[in-house]
Amino acid sequence: MNASQAGNSPSAPVLAMVLKGYPRISETFISNEIQLLEEQGLRIHIFSMRRPRESFSHASVKRITARVTYLPESLFWGLPSLIRANVRLLHETPAIWRAGVRLLLKRYSGAPKKHTWLKHFLQAGCMVAAMRDLARNGQPVGHIHAHFAHTPTSVALYAARMSGVPFSFTAHAKDIYTQQPSRLLAKMRQARFVITCTRYNREHLETLVRTMERLEDAAFPPMHTVYHGIDLSLFAFHDPRIVVHPPYNILTVARLVRKKGVPTVLRALRLLQDRGIDFVHTLVGSGSDRRPIQAFIRELGLQDQVRLTGTITHEEVVKLYGKADLFVLGCREAEDGDRDGIPNVVAEALAMGVPVAATNISGLPELVRHGQTGLLAPCDDAASLAANMERLLTDRDLRSRVIAAGRKRVEEVFDNRVLTQHLAEVYWRDSGLAGPRRGTGPAS
Repeated sequence: MNASQAGNSPSAPVLAMVLKGYPRISETFISNEIQLLEEQGLRIHIFSMRRPRESFSHASVKRITARVTYLPESLFWGLPSLIRANVRLLHETPAIWRAGVRLLLKRYSGAPKKHTWLKHFLQAGCMVAAMRDLARNGQPVGHIHAHFAHTPTSVALYAARMSGVPFSFTAHAKDIYTQQPSRLLAKMRQARFVITCTRYNREHLETLVRTMERLEDAAFPPMHTVYHGIDLSLFAFHDPRIVVHPPYNILTVARLVRKKGVPTVLRALRLLQDRGIDFVHTLVGSGSDRRPIQAFIRELGLQDQVRLTGTITHEEVVKLYGKADLFVLGCREAEDGDRDGIPNVVAEALAMGVPVAATNISGLPELVRHGQTGLLAPCDDAASLAANMERLLTDRDLRSRVIAAGRKRVEEVFDNRVLTQHLAEVYWRDSGLAGPRRGTGPAS
């Protein structure tokens, strides 16, 4: 990739962005965010903990100018590179490297997977060595930010300790609810600031602080709620489909994992079929539960109605929104506590005038207001979900109201250009990075 042209000066401090993988098809919101932050004047360098697993990427990735440093992702195959970088740090700054080791040992004793924690520490050493090379080339790193509060933030924490550069992180969903609360709080306590993508998440984190800590709130860093948002220009709202006819075109876009609640959607579809409602259901996505879901489709006798596409590009998904009469999700809390925030696909469907039937978990009610911008059912309640789906397909007045209100709601709270401008202001204000020069302003 070409070097970033963002920023006001070739020597302006760089924001180091730590990601678990880059680019990732399931994390369009991160690539969109990086692209828009560059437009806001931030100079970004990406540190990815592993290389891409997919053979293609979304169009937004091609517009990003940030360089990418891939950290060795295997403790076995990458060991020579990991050792060389850390020996270099030990030789150049022994006291600082040993401080990093002390932090590792403090956290290591209770680590559930000790070999991965050692890898994260060594990856951080590689990152700090690369940061020093950037500084020698006139690109000093002024702040480190990690996306996801689990492994990327662990790498950012060690890198911050060994470089003296402050760090922050964005907490999303699984990284909050499947991590030991004490470890999450320890990261929060050392961060410069914390960002999360729903009010539900923020309230959960604030509750953790109140219930597990006797410290005053002032002992913890500022916490900001910033929705991911979507690029509204990609989602046309022309001639929304108010009146629709069978066979209805029903769409679900979701990874095939427990928290997405796809079996609840399939049970609801079977109930619609039993009522004589004719439909075709397109299920977009892949994941570890693909085979059980395929078997469940056959068990329910829906193999002629349900089409699985696997993973497709975002541009192809947008085309499917344009043909859909209804968008449905059955999100739930998984057995390990994992749950969604606000899936961006919900905002995308609403933006294109596709009514949404979903479940009332986590941050979803912040966007889908029951009876106003869509309909919500309790988690795992296929009967309620099916009833809501039928109403949204057949009640013309309801469709008209929720389609208009859904688009308006997305415009009000989910415009990613507005949200990214707010996010950039958080970075300028709380990270210590120098803000844009007077008169440059954000990109229009």
